Amino acid sequence: MSTVEPGIARHYDVSGLEQHILAVLADTGVDVANLRASDLETVDEFHIGGIAATREVIGQMGLKPGTRLLDIGSGVGGPARFAANSAGVDVTGIDLTQSYVDIASSLSKRVGLADKTLFVQGSALEMPFGNASFDAAMILHVGMNLPDKRKLMSEAARVLKPGGVFAVYDLMRLKDGALTFPLPWASDGTMSFVATPDDYRSSATAAGFSVVAERPRGAFAVEFFATMRARMAAAQAEGKKPPPGVNLIMGENARTKIANLTAALEGGILAPVELILRLG
Repeated sequence: MSTVEPGIARHYDVSGLEQHILAVLADTGVDVANLRASDLETVDEFHIGGIAATREVIGQMGLKPGTRLLDIGSGVGGPARFAANSAGVDVTGIDLTQSYVDIASSLSKRVGLADKTLFVQGSALEMPFGNASFDAAMILHVGMNLPDKRKLMSEAARVLKPGGVFAVYDLMRLKDGALTFPLPWASDGTMSFVATPDDYRSSATAAGFSVVAERPRGAFAVEFFATMRARMAAAQAEGKKPPPGVNLIMGENARTKIANLTAALEGGILAPVELILRLG
């Protein structure tokens, strides 16, 4: 484990998170005793664009039923459950934070997807899987916490079969400019490793991947947060509780983290970028 990893795991650890998620959903009228995967979509997709972004990424991977998919940095399991449900694939998720692994497993069980999803604790830079174990892999908003993109790409290449697709959807640096902390993935600069699309591309190529497609999603990201702010303001004006969203997993300073991220997005310093890579 690298020296930064324990701190990163702590950054994401929110105590009582599963019960909090269920309580918030129950508050909005969800029957939590008969939970469906779609009921969780507002709260278990911890990245810009939420379920819409996941759908777009997975839609470009050409997944078929029975495909073995690896989700690197699987969080509380939203994208893994979506892939299992929509594409009929068997998903293994790996995450640094043990509590996320436990919650992901528990939520999958609650929605009847325990047989299609498996979650394990571990590092993306040293994965506990054999060579050529998976047909496809994805990483959604995780690379910003990984100091070594070359190691990420070489590990992904190692565990994928030849011809395997690796979909990346990460926040990347598009131009110079200072970032203000805290951000959703980092309390301070010691745990933030935002890199440029070029860094990702050259690391991918060095590991034997070819770039199939690339798409910056900056405008999409700005619009996502504008919609989120509008929804929260509307709820406040009506004296209602704000609707649940990605902020739920961010803890009590969620508003500050989102404001700092929005400033970087609107300033064009950061943007989410999709990269679809193929091994070989």
